[in-house]
Formats: sequence, C-alpha cells, structure tokens
Amino acid sequence: MDRELYGREAVLHDSGLVARLSGLTRHGAARVPFEHGDDPPVTVFTGGRGTGKTALLKEVRNRYKGYTPLALLDCAHIEPPADHGPGWTPVTGALAELAIQLSPKVLGARPVRFPRLSLGLVAVASLSWSREDDERARRDLLRLGPLLSTVDATRGAAANWVGKVLAKLAARFAEAAVPLAGLLAEATVETVLEEVFSRLQRSSENWYGTYRNAGGNGKAGLQQLAIDFEQGGRRRREAEDFLVVALTEDLLYPYTGLRRGGRIGRPLVLLDNAHEPLGRQLVEPVLRARAEGRRDRVVILAASRIRDHEGLRQATRTRLPETAHRAPCPRGTSVGSGILAVELTPLSPAQTRSAFDHHDPAGRTPTELARAVHRLTGGRPLGVALLGRAAGEAPEHLRAGLTPGRLLDLTVELREDTPPVPVAPTLLAELLPVRRPGPYAVLAAAHDEESARMLAHARLQGESLDGDVALRVRDQLRSENWQEGPGHFVADPLLRALLLHRLRFEDGDHPHYAAWQAVHATLHRHYGPEPGPYRLHHDLALGRTEDAVTHLRETFPEQDVLGWLGRLRFIGSAPYPRERNRPGPDPRRAVALGQAPSGDLPSGLDADTTELHLSVRRLLHAVWLLTDPLALPDDEVADRLAHELRRLSGRHLTGSGSLWDAATHWPRDIRAWRELSLPPGREDGV
Repeated sequence: MDRELYGREAVLHDSGLVARLSGLTRHGAARVPFEHGDDPPVTVFTGGRGTGKTALLKEVRNRYKGYTPLALLDCAHIEPPADHGPGWTPVTGALAELAIQLSPKVLGARPVRFPRLSLGLVAVASLSWSREDDERARRDLLRLGPLLSTVDATRGAAANWVGKVLAKLAARFAEAAVPLAGLLAEATVETVLEEVFSRLQRSSENWYGTYRNAGGNGKAGLQQLAIDFEQGGRRRREAEDFLVVALTEDLLYPYTGLRRGGRIGRPLVLLDNAHEPLGRQLVEPVLRARAEGRRDRVVILAASRIRDHEGLRQATRTRLPETAHRAPCPRGTSVGSGILAVELTPLSPAQTRSAFDHHDPAGRTPTELARAVHRLTGGRPLGVALLGRAAGEAPEHLRAGLTPGRLLDLTVELREDTPPVPVAPTLLAELLPVRRPGPYAVLAAAHDEESARMLAHARLQGESLDGDVALRVRDQLRSENWQEGPGHFVADPLLRALLLHRLRFEDGDHPHYAAWQAVHATLHRHYGPEPGPYRLHHDLALGRTEDAVTHLRETFPEQDVLGWLGRLRFIGSAPYPRERNRPGPDPRRAVALGQAPSGDLPSGLDADTTELHLSVRRLLHAVWLLTDPLALPDDEVADRLAHELRRLSGRHLTGSGSLWDAATHWPRDIRAWRELSLPPGREDGV
C-alpha cells in the first residue's frame, strides 16, 4: 500500500524523477521515456536525520517491487555472519544480498541470474578453507547457497555440491606450487561450474578474462582475483571493485538482445545511508566504469545524511522541487560528474497542514497547531509526521488545548501490535541515536562552545573520562550534519526543544525539576554577578522574571533603543519552565494582558516608574509567550504587545521611532511566523 509522503511528488509522481529514470510509473502501469538515455546518473538524496530519505527509498520499493528487479540495502547495517572466513567483507556480503533481492521474477519477465557475481564470490569464499578446519569452509560455502540459487534454483539450493568442493580441495591441497589462494579458487570454481551451472552458463567464467594479469583467460582471472583479495589493502579493493561491476554486468545481460523478452523499465538499486564507507565502495566502481564508457542501465538511488560528503564534490546539485519535470546531469570528465545530488527540502506549511488533516480530518485541534508545529520542526518530515499522529490520537478532552509543547508530552501508537510510546523521547531517539543523550540535554541549555565547556566541567564530570565532553558532543552533532548557528550550542530548534524537554522531564521529579534547576542555575552564576542579558535569560528559565523586568525598566531611558529591544528579545527567548499536562491557558498570557495580580513591586517606585515597570513586565511576558516555539500564537497578546510598545514610544525622549516601528512590525512578524526583526521591519533583520 502506498504511503502518503507529503512534498515528495517530484520524485514519486507518474512523471517524476524515479519514473523518468526507471522508465516506469509505479506498479509498472505505464512506460515513461528515459530522461538520460542509456547513461542515468547515480541519484543521491541528501538531508539530515528525519528529512525522509529512508521513507522515500522504502516508498520507491513499495511502488516498484514486483514490476522491475529491485533491491534496498542499508549500508549502515550489514551484519557479518557468525564465524565467517576471510572471504566475507561488507562489500561481498552486500553484493550477495543485493543479488538475492534483485533476482526474483517480476511482471512479464523471468528471474535475473547472477552467474558472474556467483563465480567471483565463490572464488574468494574458498580462502577460508584449511585442512585442519574444513567445517568453516563448509559453513561459508553453504552461505552462498541462496546466491547460487539465482543461477539454478534446484542445484544451487542443494548442499551436495559443497561436499564435492571440499573433496576436490583436499585432493589438491598438496599441489601448492602456485599461491594457495589461486589453487583453492580454481578447485572451488571448477566444482561449482560442474555441479551448479548449466552448459550455457559456464561461459560466464570467460568474463573474468578481463581481470588484471588474466590475458583473456577467465580461469586465470578468477585465480588472480582470489590472490588479490587475500592480499588485502589496495589489491583487495581492486578485487571488490571488479565484483561490483560483475553484479551490474549480470543485471545488464537480461536487458540486451533477444534475452530482453518482455522486460520493461530498468532495475533499481536503492542504497540507504550511502555516506557510510560501504556506500562509496558500492557506487564508485560503477561510476568509474560509466566514466570509461560502460553502459549498465542500472538505476541507483542512494541516500546520504551528509550533504557535503567528499564523494559528492563533483556532483550536479539540485533541490527536490526542481526535479519534478527534468533533472539535467551533464557528464564531465571527472568520475563524480555522474552523480545527481538532490537535496530533500522541508515540508511547506501547506504540506504540514495536509499531514495534520490526515490524522485529524474533523479538525478538532486548534487551527494554528499545524503551523506552530511547522515552526518548531522547520518542516522536518519525521517531526511533522509524529506530532501530527500524536494530535490525531490525543484524548478528546485535551485536543482543544493542544500546543506543540503539549504534543511532546503525549504518547503515540506507532504500531497496532505494540503499546503507545512517549512522543518526545521517541522523536529524540530517531533524530539523535546516541547511547547516552543525557549530556546532550545538559549542554542544550548552553549558548556557545565556551558556555558549553563550562557547563560540562561543572555538571558532567563523570562523563569526561574520554576527554572534553562539550567538544565530543559538538563533534558528534557535526558528524550528524546538524546545523550550527549563533546564540545556541544546539542550533536546531526541534533538536534543542527535545533535549530541553528531556532535561526538564526525564527524571520525573515534579515539582522540583532538579536537573533543570541545576543546569540553569549554573549558567546563571556563570553570567553573573551583573544583571546582563544572558544571566536574566536564565532567570526566566528558572521561573524568575522580576530582575529582568527591573533591568529593562532601568535601562529603558538609554539612547540605544535598538540595543534595548535586542536585549528584550533575547531575554524573552528563554525556554519556559513548563508544567507537564497543566490545564488551562499559559500563565504568561494573563501577565501579558495585565490580568494577573501585580504582586510585589520593588520598593521606592513613584507612580510614573511603577507604571513603566508594569508596562515592561507585560511586554516581556508577551514577547516570552509569542516567540515560544512550544506555544501557539495569540492575537490578543500580539495586539497588547503593539499597545505596550506604542505607549513606551511616547515615553522615550530619543528612540520613539524604533519603538513605534517595533509596535508596527513585531506583531506582523509574529503573525507571519517570523522571528522578531531587528531593526523592526527589516526583512534581513537579525
């Protein structure tokens, strides 16, 4: 069944990128002209975690499996078999798995056979044999049974050929005048050819005559392949590269001449996590062969978490929406010019709205919830999908009061046969799959590398046995391709929100929140003793606002009004110390609207200063609420924000213009889901 993947129509549509590369619409319904003739590029979808790369490849598999030969391989998860011999490497294991997936019969065509690849893998598998331990050789050879079944399903699956291989190896063991690896490969290949291959298939051995030092002799080529493989290093890489090309040669064979029969389209090889070393080892031999003029007709779709990966330096780059109708990829002289790197773009607000409507068709959640989730997630598909599902599954009595923050507090049922899981930890584990997320949660409160290192030294001493914790966390985030930016050690808003959610709620120690209190108190002390913006920022995170209000009131008359607005904006960007599942409106709302009791005021204030103090308090709470990515926008509070700024503009002797502009443009920024501009009204304001 097709999944609903929003914003991926450029790839999956019947005239989209995959159709134009494979020559088929989904389910093989119709043919599509090939965009790139007989030289399709290797297409690499790039994007960080949660951008939908894996989901996209799986959806391609679901739509095309059974209609054209297809395989999906995760290059980050090739598990070695137990007690394997030296003939197994991640490359040989991956090639066997790809061949087994690509082989089955598809609509209107026979199964694809892999005689060339089978011979090569048989030759290198023989390296594990010794007279003292032929049991491991038996296990390694038996593991090749599924692969040899692609050559002959009956004879490849039977185990009697293994015994004959071992018997021939034992008989020849004494003939060690030539390198042993070559001798073992020759005996193994001879037996497999006799026992498994048909008379016509045996000619596939001749293909190895093109291997180095073979001189056109296939048998010599297989011997040399085994010798190079055993040697390791550069020679092994050359042997593995040749085996990769053997796979594509076997795939090409059924598509040429009379053998083509009823075949339509092209075979699809889908490689997830292709930024891993295995991904390059599988792709680069194909690229080199194509650069030398070889045409294999295989469509390779890969996914890379690292946009600026070294292997993509010479690729043609484009963005997903630009591939909807055509995706040029001019081939240059370099090998890497055969790659088309397609950046997966975030979902738009409209696509996010569609995702929420899918889970909540009756519209029982707040109107602005989907747009607020888009602001929080940046349109990252995984976040949108999980939070949209949580909104749809939320208990009826909670739906009207849902906010992005309250969605993180819920549980969600991902599968019918498993219990519901908590939203925030589940999403965090997907976006940051590290063994110990605790240090990341602590450091998410920091503003830069310097404050992160201080925080790690103060709060994470037990984690520092392997070096500077903050630097290790920084490097891990970089390796995961998370964005960097000013103002936050963890720059991505969604990842930071999830980590701070963990910091506050993981211990379950309501109402003390000891971890949260300790971390923000440490930063508060670090930025003291003067009441600067950073110290006051953490005052708010600790639930204390009066020092911030006093500071903003006292500095209000200064000439630098833009600086004052910048401090207001920064202090008000502090994370709010939420109470999980607290009913009713956000407490900041009543303060911003002047509906909360004024409480204790600083002593010694005259009536005019008291009025200014209360105005600044209302303004700070309005900014704090309206810019909170875990809250919903509030038109009444936005109007009050404008009202307070206009009143303040009338009180300032020199900076009334900037305050008036803020009163005009900041509510517009909020309603347009933008950060508060500074100077107010500038589109490029920071």
